[in-house]
Amino acid sequence: MTQEKNSEHQIGSRKRRKLSPPEPAESRAYATPEAPILSRIKAKKTELAPHRSPITDLSPASTNEANFASLNVAPWLTRALSSMEIKRPTGIQKACIPEILKGRDCIGGSRTGTGKTVAFTVPILMKWAEDPMGIFALILTPTRELAIQIFEQVKAISAPVSLKPILITGGADQQQQAIDLASRPHIVIATPGRLAEHIRTSGEDTIAGLRRVRFVVLDEADRLLAPGKGSMLPDLETCLSVLPPPTKRQTLLFTATVTPEVMALREQPRPGRPPIFVCEVDTEDLAIPPKLQQTYIQAPVTHKECYLHVLLGTPVNVEKSTIIFCNRTDTATLLEYLLRSLGHRVTALHSGLKQSDRVANLARFRAQAARVLVATDVAARGLDIPEVKLVINYDIPRDPDDYIHRVGRTARAGRIGHSVTLVGQRDVDLVYAIEERVGKKMDDYEEEDVSIEGRVIRDALKPVTEKKREAMLQIQEGKDVLGKRKKGMQKKRS
Repeated sequence: MTQEKNSEHQIGSRKRRKLSPPEPAESRAYATPEAPILSRIKAKKTELAPHRSPITDLSPASTNEANFASLNVAPWLTRALSSMEIKRPTGIQKACIPEILKGRDCIGGSRTGTGKTVAFTVPILMKWAEDPMGIFALILTPTRELAIQIFEQVKAISAPVSLKPILITGGADQQQQAIDLASRPHIVIATPGRLAEHIRTSGEDTIAGLRRVRFVVLDEADRLLAPGKGSMLPDLETCLSVLPPPTKRQTLLFTATVTPEVMALREQPRPGRPPIFVCEVDTEDLAIPPKLQQTYIQAPVTHKECYLHVLLGTPVNVEKSTIIFCNRTDTATLLEYLLRSLGHRVTALHSGLKQSDRVANLARFRAQAARVLVATDVAARGLDIPEVKLVINYDIPRDPDDYIHRVGRTARAGRIGHSVTLVGQRDVDLVYAIEERVGKKMDDYEEEDVSIEGRVIRDALKPVTEKKREAMLQIQEGKDVLGKRKKGMQKKRS
């Protein structure tokens, strides 16, 4: 991930690095704390079944003064990283780069914002420089935005050499992508759905280069390998079916939350291959940023929009760059329309938008032209936006791991960050599950001389309710967030 001015964080990473021998089978890397985590929110105490596999950390001991040269990184790559202000390796980079260079498959677990992209890009580029063949590496990632971010980082790191990366994602011209694939690029960064579509429809001449891939990277591997509704496994299996067998390629899995599905890689037969390198660093068992302040506000479901509007406008928060997470696209759309009509500088990121709008909106937020980003979980994974000061969970995720990814958008690279979760009447069990998962309770939101509930009653109920009705009508009439009728909708009304 982008690591501008992160020397303070990296020094902290070295101190926190946790290297331990294999744990007994009965121990759990993510075990529930011995003392129960008591929430300030009254909740039904339901016992949560452990859902973690033991983590074996095989990484070698490191020196406190490690740099990229000490990891045997090529001088040209060291200079390229230095030009990007990446001068000291983080814990995950120190652990994984030497082992990947030895030819080992890797499972790397590290909390968000610790430079996992550099951890796999550097050894891939070094190996490619030794033998610059056709499609050398395939990097798969769950979202278009993360694929674009990795593509830009690979281009930046490889600037001194003639590396040709390409991007294969939905929302772009499929015919041009097929031409790019057939031109034998060096690195392909893709989302599984679009690449699987090419494999099924574009013909052998297009995908032939994939049959000689040396490296396969699954970034945010827990999401790619997750079963259940909306699973990417069918498309992922299609992608892997045209690649060399696991014994003839290196497979690298990186994630902030190591799940049993990720750890299942260890069980695959490996004739003639070195043992898989498995490590987990910089997580402190919790995978949440150490300087994150987690808080909650109890808000009636019928008035959550009022509480959100007041929270965004308090003296402490009025200038903060903020991401608001929703569970559904419809909710995100409504909040974007509503908050804009209430005077907030807001944009949105979700699957209901055209790809060009998604890219433009994210760029607006990164450039701080918009202070608030309303998003679904497509923005929860991997995106590196250093200036995010506040994350608001408008809807609470069902999976505590999704909560970890959401709040990981703030407090990155050693910075201080805040998260606020709006808790409705039916949400307390979800909050309790999150507290069990992260091993820490949320604090009641407090701001000096500010009563959120009082401001809602006094200032927000009437205007927010009126603006919500207007926003819903605007959406129903097919108007965009600026109040203009969308293209293709003009002739619907006579």
